[in-house]
Amino acid sequence: MSIRNAALTLCLLLPLVAQAGEEASPAGIGEEVSRELGEARREVAADLAEARLELTTGNLRIDNGLQFGHHDNTDADPPVRAEITPQGDLLIEGEAQAIDAGQRRQLLAYRGQVIGIALAGIDIGQRTADAALAEVENSSWIGLLFGAMSGRLERRIEHVVKQELEPAMHDLCRQLPAVMASQQQLATSLPQFRPYATLESGDVDDCENMMQEEFASL
Repeated sequence: MSIRNAALTLCLLLPLVAQAGEEASPAGIGEEVSRELGEARREVAADLAEARLELTTGNLRIDNGLQFGHHDNTDADPPVRAEITPQGDLLIEGEAQAIDAGQRRQLLAYRGQVIGIALAGIDIGQRTADAALAEVENSSWIGLLFGAMSGRLERRIEHVVKQELEPAMHDLCRQLPAVMASQQQLATSLPQFRPYATLESGDVDDCENMMQEEFASL
């Protein structure tokens, strides 16, 4: 989901204001909006908590991520499924590979780097959702209705999302060189890992460019 779509999703809370009708009191509309916002906060928190738990306790897939921009391997067969377990085992198609203690330490260190970036991304999403929901919550129901009809609320939410996301996303991009160094180290010491060392020197710039293009649309 794009950043713009995330902001628009929050605006889907607003039809309940219009549906309240002329017979509803302002207090009743405000209570309904507050209930909906409370449910939205709980759902976001539950989903992100589940994602954190899966990341920290489950196997880390390494065959389907951490690639940016255009790579010259479109004709190559995709690497088979591979995972790093919380214990530092490397599984390829479910089969544990023979590794020594040093390789296990490298695998655990790499797993920690990738999960750290993913957890930081989840935290960014949490802060962004909270900020956007607060923007809605701090408006009167009349302001919500007018803002939804005029597009003003959408623009305000997008502005809040941009303020929250942009610096943090650039920080994540700048962590990629360290991750790439770990990939190269593992590819050298553990041949089975080589197909999964997908980061290239231009990926940091590509990541930054992707962020700039995304935020330029807000």
